[in-house]
Order: sequence, then structure tokens, then C-alpha cells
Amino acid sequence: MKYTQGYYQITDNRALAKDIFSITVKCPEIAEAALPGQFVHILPKGATLRRPISICGIDKENGSLRIVFIVKGEGTKIISQMRPGENIDMLAPLGHGFTVDESFKKVLLVGGGIGTPPMLPLAQIYKSKAVVISGFRSFDAVILQEDFKNTGAETILCTDDGSLGIKGFVTEPLEEKLKEGGVDAVYACGPMPMLKNIAGICERYDTLCEVSLEERMGCGIGACLVCACKTKKDGQEHFAHVCKNGPVFNSKEVIF
Repeated sequence: MKYTQGYYQITDNRALAKDIFSITVKCPEIAEAALPGQFVHILPKGATLRRPISICGIDKENGSLRIVFIVKGEGTKIISQMRPGENIDMLAPLGHGFTVDESFKKVLLVGGGIGTPPMLPLAQIYKSKAVVISGFRSFDAVILQEDFKNTGAETILCTDDGSLGIKGFVTEPLEEKLKEGGVDAVYACGPMPMLKNIAGICERYDTLCEVSLEERMGCGIGACLVCACKTKKDGQEHFAHVCKNGPVFNSKEVIF
């Protein structure tokens, strides 16, 4: 795993919804190496621990990365308040990303809440081959829908309360698309109960499924045990590091 640590200039910072921010960072060597599904580890000013944030955009031509995150505590609040022109302390790109196969004819990209941003780099690769299914609590939490539409992907929006798009969970349109057939792979990121249900549906339809797990992290490079998760391979159970072995896993390997 090749990664770089340094101070990189913020070129854009804007709010997308309540407590959700989009930041673009100029970092040519990181952008060149970054893959969909990887993440960055940012050290907020005055903090001792870094914060992991998934990569939402990879622009190799302009040498920049985009991250989209929700403010959950003091660290992410500090990051959200940084302005264009400031330098951010970033370790990246980290982790094992999604498997991209451009021979695939149709893929489903499923994001729940703040698990939606990692789907955008995949949509930018698969374009019209992709169907993006996004789920949010309500209309005021919805993000990135225009970005997805601009890739040429089909978009399906779900909200728990029906205030925008389809009322219900992402698993409903997911299963409808799988019933139609012709789906080569499903990629998903979001809350663990959502991923567990998606994994079960994909297993029933014998469809490749990769899931990006969300866990608290300490070091981000596999040296500590903070982000250990239980997995299985070749009939054996073992603990894997979400930061190094993941965050993306084949859904059949994860013990939910």
C-alpha cells in the first residue's frame, strides 16, 4: 500500500446539507495513486488523532481529491471550518478499494446516508452502465444527486419518510433491479444493517457484492487494533483490519 503524508492546499469548501461538507484538496501525487473506495486520514488542527474520510472524487488531470463528510465531533467540525488556501495535514490514499472491471455491462451502486460519497468515483468510471441507488432519512439530508446524474448513470433516490423520491429502503429497488437480471456487480457503503441486508439479497441472486465498512480507526495503516472486524475466508474465521484489509471487502467474507 503506497501512501503519502503531507500538507496539501484546500481549493474549495462548501456545505452540501446540514452538517455535511465537501472539500477539494490539491494533491497531485495522491490523486494519481488514489482508487475508488480508498480513504484519507486527516489530522485536524490541535488534535492528536486523525479522522478517516472516504474519497468522493478523484481528478487525476487536475491533481485533486474531493472528500464529503458529516460533522460528528470536534475534529470534523475543525476540518469543516477550514478555508480555501489553507493547508490540511493528510495521509493518503489508504486502504483497499473497490474492484473495478470495465468489462461489466451493468453495476448497481448503493449508498446509505454518508455512505453515498464513495459511490461517486465508481459512477464516474461506469457512467451509463451504473444504476445509483441512494438512501437518506429525509429530503434535507440528500446529497450528490446532480453529481451522479452528470456521470450518465441512472439514479434512484429513496428516503425513509418519503419526503423525496421513493418512500422506503434502498434494498427494495436493489432487489427489483436484480430480478430484472444482467447485473454484474453490486457495490455498497452505508450503515452495517443496510450492508447486511444487501449482502443477503446479493447472495440469493448469486451476484458479486463488495461492501465498504465504516469503523472507528486509530492509525489508518494497520498498526493498531481499533478497526478490527470479524471476517471469514476458506472456511476460517479471523479478524481483519478495516483500514488496511478494507474498507472494501467481498460481502461473503464479512461476518455481520
